Amino acid sequence: MTNRWKVVEVKNYAKVYELANGAKIPEPIAKVLVSRGIDSVEKMNKFFNPSLEDLYDPFLMEDMDKAVDRIGKAILHKEKFLIYGDYDVDGTTGASMLYLFLKELGANVEVYIPDRFKEGYGISRSGIEKAYQKGANVMIAVDCGITAINEVKLAQSLGIDVIICDHHEPGEQIPEAFAVLNPLKETCNYPFKYLSGCGVAFKLIQALQKKLSLDNIDPFQYLDYVAVAASADIVPLIDENRILVKHGLELLNSSNPRVSFLALLEKAGLRNKKINTWHIGFVIGPRINAVGRLGDATRAVEFLISNDYSSASYWAEQLHLENERRQSLDRKAFEEAIKIIEEEKIYEKDKVLVLYNENWHQGVIGIVASKIVERYHRPTILLTYADGVLKGSARSIPNFDIYNALKKCENTLIQFGGHKHAAGMILDPEKLIDFKNAINKFADTVIDDDMLTREIYIDAEVDINEISIPEYWAIIKNFEPYGPGNYEPVFLAADIPIWDVKIFGNNHLKFKIKVNSFTIDAVGYGLGNLYDEVVSKGKASVVFTFDEGSWNGQTVIQFKVKDLK
Repeated sequence: MTNRWKVVEVKNYAKVYELANGAKIPEPIAKVLVSRGIDSVEKMNKFFNPSLEDLYDPFLMEDMDKAVDRIGKAILHKEKFLIYGDYDVDGTTGASMLYLFLKELGANVEVYIPDRFKEGYGISRSGIEKAYQKGANVMIAVDCGITAINEVKLAQSLGIDVIICDHHEPGEQIPEAFAVLNPLKETCNYPFKYLSGCGVAFKLIQALQKKLSLDNIDPFQYLDYVAVAASADIVPLIDENRILVKHGLELLNSSNPRVSFLALLEKAGLRNKKINTWHIGFVIGPRINAVGRLGDATRAVEFLISNDYSSASYWAEQLHLENERRQSLDRKAFEEAIKIIEEEKIYEKDKVLVLYNENWHQGVIGIVASKIVERYHRPTILLTYADGVLKGSARSIPNFDIYNALKKCENTLIQFGGHKHAAGMILDPEKLIDFKNAINKFADTVIDDDMLTREIYIDAEVDINEISIPEYWAIIKNFEPYGPGNYEPVFLAADIPIWDVKIFGNNHLKFKIKVNSFTIDAVGYGLGNLYDEVVSKGKASVVFTFDEGSWNGQTVIQFKVKDLK
C-alpha cells in the first residue's frame, strides 16, 4: 500500500526560531515542540520535566466531596464496600488499586469483575444482585457505570449507595448515583477531561488521603497502576496523564517494583529492560487483558493485588499462558480472515470489510479487526456466532465514524454500542447480508479514495548533513512517554544516499546512511518489498524516528524507518 506523507505545518514559524534560539536546540526539534503547543522555553521545561506538583486538585471534580464524605462515613461505621471493575486493563488495575488503598484504611472491601460473555460490558443486574447478597452498603464502579441508569436505580432500591468512577462519554441522562465522578460530565469543571478510569479512581484516592489527613499513606505509590491503565487504554498522554504516566513508569523501572509487576516483567523477559509505554501496550497490557478475553477477569485482580512473590509468580504464569492461548486464537482468526479477503477480493468492491466465521472466539475478534485495519486501511467488522445470534466487533480508520455508520443501519441490528473508532454489535444471523449491504451503501456516500490512503504525519524535515545524533537523541528522549497526543517525533530526510542494503528476519529492511562524518544504521520493519527499488536507485527520501538498538552488547542509536520513497 502506498502511503501519503503529510508534513505538519506551523502557522507562526517565528515561534520556532524564537524557541530554537532561546532554548539552544536544533530548529527541527523546536518545530516539533511548537506544533504541539509548546512554544516557549518555560513550557518546554515544564513538558520535559512533568511534576507531581502540577497535578490538579481532586476536589475540582464534581461530586468528589460527596464521594469522599460517603466513603469516610462507611469506613468509620465498618460498612461493606464492593468495588465493581470492568474486565479490561483499565478496570482491573483501577479496581485493584482502590481495593488495596481501602484495605490499607482497614475497610471491609471486596472486588467484583463481571463475566464478559454472560454479563457484557458495564454494571449488570446480576452484578448488583451479587453486591446485595454480599451485604454491600457502598458500591464503587471503576471504568464503567456512566450509562447504567436502571442498574443504579436497582442498587439504590436495595439500599446500596453507588459511586461511579468513569471516563466514558455520558449519555443524555446521568445515573442517579450517590456520586458520579467523570470529567466528561457537562456540569463537571475539572480542568483535564481525558483521564483513564483508573486515573479517575486515583483522583478519588488523592482526595481521600487529603480529606482524611492520611499523612502516613502516600497516594503516589499507586501510580504504576495508573501508568499501566493509561498506556493500555490509549488515552491522550498529555497534561495530567503525562505527569501520572511519567511517574508511574519510574515506579515500574525502579529497583524495587511492585511484586506483581516484577513477576510479570520477569516472565516476559523484561526485568532488566527500561519499560516504556510500548512495553505496556504490547507486553504487559495484553497479558492482563487475556484472562478477561478468554475467561474470568478476576484472575487479573488476583495477580494485581498479590503481595508476595510466590503468589504473584503463580498468577503471572496464568496470565502468560492465557495470553499465549489468546495469541494462538487471534493468529488463526487473522489468517482465516486474510484468506477470506484475498480469495473473495472483498477490498475491490467493499469499503467496509464485514467478515464472518462461526468458530472465531468472541474475545479476540476486536484484536483481529484492528490488525485487518492496519493491513488494508479499511473499516473492518468481524462477526462470530454465539447464543443464537451474531456478535461482532468493529474497528475504523481516521475520519470514518463507525458508531454513526452502525446507527445508519440500526434496523438490521439487535443491539450496538461504542464510539467513532471502535464498536460492538449483535444481529440476527438472517440479517447478515442486509447489514453488510447497508453499511457499505452508507460508506459509499462518505468514504472517498483519499480516506482509504494511509497518511504518515511528519513533524519536521531535516538536513541529514546537519544532524548531530547525540544532541538530537539527548533531547528527543525527553519527549517520552509516548502515546496519543504525544507521538514519537517523526522526521523526513529527503533524497539521501543509502548503501549496504539487506533484508533480514520477516521481510525487514536494513541499510546505512552517512550522517556527517560517520554512518548510522537504518531499520525498516516490514519494508523488505522495497529492496529492489532501493538497491537500484541508491538514493531515497526516508521517514524515520530515532531509536536505540544494540550492537556487540553496546547501546547504539539508529533510525527506525517508517516509510521511504
